[in-house]
Amino acid sequence: MRFDRTMGAGERLSIAFGLAVLWALLATAAIAQTAVGRERIRIDDNWRFTRGDPAGMTTDLRYDVRPVVERSADGRVADAEPEDAVAVRAGDSRVLKPWILPTANAFIADPAKWHVRPAGDPGSDVAYVQSGFDDSAWTKVTLPHDWAIAGPFIKDGPYGGMGRLKSWGIGWYRKTLDIPARDAGRSIFLDVDGAMSYATVWLNGRLVGGWPYGYNGWRLDLTPHVVPGGRNQLAIRLDNPPESARWYPGGGLYRDVWLVKAAPVHVGHWGSIVRTPKVDKAAAEVTLALTIDNDSDAAATVEVASDLYVLGADGRHTGRPVARIAAARQQVAAKGSARFDGATVIANPRLWGPPPTQQPNRYVAVSSVRVGGRVVDSYETPFGVRDIEFAGPRGVIVNGQPVRLNGVNNHHDLGALGAAFNVRAAERQLEILREMGVNAIRMSHNPPAPELLDLTDRMGFLVIDEVFDSWERKKTPLDFHLIFPDWHEADLRSMLRRDRNHPSIMLWSVGNEVGEQYTGEEGAAIARKLVGIVREEDTRPATSAMNYAKPDMPMPAEMDVININYQGSGIRTLPGQYPAFRAKFPDKVIFESESASALSSRGEYLFPVSGSVSGPVRPGSGGDPVTHHVSAYELHASDFGSSADREFSAIDQNPDVAGEFVWTGFDYLGEPTPYYTSRSSYSGIVDLAGFRKDRFYLYQARWRPDLKFAHILPHWTWPGREGEVTPVHVFSSADEAELFVNGESQGRIKRAPFAYRFRWDFVTYQPGVLQVVTWKEGKPWADASVETVGEASALSATADRSRIAGDGRDLAFVTVDVVDSQRRIAPRAKMPIRFRVEGPGELVATDNGDPTDLTAFPSATRAAFNGKALAIVRARPGGKGPITLVAEADGLAPTRVVVTATGK
Repeated sequence: MRFDRTMGAGERLSIAFGLAVLWALLATAAIAQTAVGRERIRIDDNWRFTRGDPAGMTTDLRYDVRPVVERSADGRVADAEPEDAVAVRAGDSRVLKPWILPTANAFIADPAKWHVRPAGDPGSDVAYVQSGFDDSAWTKVTLPHDWAIAGPFIKDGPYGGMGRLKSWGIGWYRKTLDIPARDAGRSIFLDVDGAMSYATVWLNGRLVGGWPYGYNGWRLDLTPHVVPGGRNQLAIRLDNPPESARWYPGGGLYRDVWLVKAAPVHVGHWGSIVRTPKVDKAAAEVTLALTIDNDSDAAATVEVASDLYVLGADGRHTGRPVARIAAARQQVAAKGSARFDGATVIANPRLWGPPPTQQPNRYVAVSSVRVGGRVVDSYETPFGVRDIEFAGPRGVIVNGQPVRLNGVNNHHDLGALGAAFNVRAAERQLEILREMGVNAIRMSHNPPAPELLDLTDRMGFLVIDEVFDSWERKKTPLDFHLIFPDWHEADLRSMLRRDRNHPSIMLWSVGNEVGEQYTGEEGAAIARKLVGIVREEDTRPATSAMNYAKPDMPMPAEMDVININYQGSGIRTLPGQYPAFRAKFPDKVIFESESASALSSRGEYLFPVSGSVSGPVRPGSGGDPVTHHVSAYELHASDFGSSADREFSAIDQNPDVAGEFVWTGFDYLGEPTPYYTSRSSYSGIVDLAGFRKDRFYLYQARWRPDLKFAHILPHWTWPGREGEVTPVHVFSSADEAELFVNGESQGRIKRAPFAYRFRWDFVTYQPGVLQVVTWKEGKPWADASVETVGEASALSATADRSRIAGDGRDLAFVTVDVVDSQRRIAPRAKMPIRFRVEGPGELVATDNGDPTDLTAFPSATRAAFNGKALAIVRARPGGKGPITLVAEADGLAPTRVVVTATGK
């Protein structure tokens, strides 16, 4: 630009302003032109995996220096007091912690506490991170992947607490990313839903970042390291410590991994907040806040508008919007963010609530982000319209209706599938629990896979979302306490932001049985800080499950809701604490966040049978120290727990208690109290294979009192017990019952106050037929019978579904029963069964629910356990047509079942 005269200051300012405006317009136009829209691509296929670091590697790739741990004794009491952390210093070690910590910055509220990344890229010299490394000899895997679940089980040594599977150690994953040249100018992110644990990520030899905690999802910005149109080599190293959990944690990239591509201006990570501050039948107020990120080098004028639709059961929305949030416009600074707030009203809203009295209706907000008049991003936020009130002694009220919490705890493993998350496997668990009458789930003791919360939204379960099992004091030598000081804020905020739009979540839990219960005001100060973070992020209440803290201690006062573990019915020798907590906290909701912890092995009835209602497992009293089974009469529990009957009585005598969460819904890998030579727990109402224990029907009778049924135990096939006392119990919601043995009455019983089963404890066994007749309020209710079964003669197979998707992810669960000539299940059968698959499918795993069975899960041969075995089948990717599972056993007629794969 040439000027023939000298410009004045005002002219110079005017020209400078004009140039700035022109530059902004050009930049805005460039942003709009380069935008292609958001892509979220699951990148679960074609990974390469190996265990261990390269031979001869000298670079230190540890996240931090850890305490030296001698091999601990197994079988530590589950409610033992946590211990102080061991002080460790890094010394001169060049660990990766300074390079990983900046990943947490987005979740640290005070910018003054943000971490500054040092210069350099540690690990860039390691062969496994380099593009030219030949990984063709590595194992080809598809995510989600649990590197330990295939076994073999560790038969010797103290490893029962972690499931007798070697989940600890170092693992590497490599994948070449497809980043075409047209993606130049876009923002590229890696989203990891779960990596167990201490993840470190390199792209094209550059250290990008990582995340230590194995249960949280996290994002890394790959944009500075991507070569559009070139080879982009991703390498992820995991370093899973031993003795890092009290249960089986799994190992590997065990949840989905995503590649997200977006325009420079886009909705930020977990950048939407939907709330429904006012709800009634006539109208619901809906507020939506969106955080818009501008990754470009120039400010942009951004316009955001949202349409709200009804969301169908299939997760899709159709038809016209039911409401709109008007467009809002503001400038977003270069490399900055801005929040857009809007509100609208849905007339005659379809409310979200738990069945059977309510329905889990959902909506979705579809938000459009425009720059220069062009849509550069579209973002969907599913949500539900509901009002949840925590009403003190009146309990939990959803949409004006009191809802008794019929809840269970569940660990994250999926039995024979391990930690590798699978939607269908989780859905099957929820279906079985719903059949029992469950309406609430506590995620113990970690953030779940996001798809699990999608299921609880769709199916209508209330959820307690929990983040930590430990704070600064340790339960195992290398658990989360090692990183709590640096990561608690980031981990808690990341869970809250990821999960806050799920209508199923009613309550946030910041801890479980933490050691800080024992440290008075010092521990309460940490609780206060964590609860404060919850209040900064969300409007739902916060809690922490307490197995030690009493009403007059500092910890409970910090909680919005009182969650107690086992203390309600009395823990060990202490009396029940419900009245004491109610007296101290008259206006707070109180419920048992862990109740019962009853123990049993499905179908294993041990004699003699205790005459008490509840007792600990001991040799000859509920437990067999030789077979390591626990009696299925459902009268025994862990030392700190109680039977279901005793818990029911405590709740019924304290009607202002909002309900319970039973420990546990399903058996889980690890923590096999009281027999730590076993692989899995005994506490489930349903066994590891998904087969219902007798206790299932005890809870069903209580939680579905209108369901007409009667369940008899034990089975009636006892060769060698003729003439011996064999007690008979019946579970039913009836109030009167009469038992018959071969037509001869054993007595008619009226249910006594605070009794939850019918007992005939002096029945003499003789082969034939047991029959029970029941009444309720003087009217016939339900009859049931069991018979003495003949010799096993055949196998019988039943699939849970006749059709599955041919996507390599959907599953069919096939139950194989050992039956006699009249097709009755042989309740003591334990012979080996061989499985094979014909057609476009494959056998994924087998199981039988026996906690003592150390046969590797992928085995095609599995012994029946008390008449049952399970085979899990899937279609090969792209598979279409009939898949036939064949089951065979020596001396028995074989069986086959057909499942049709429908293609992708």
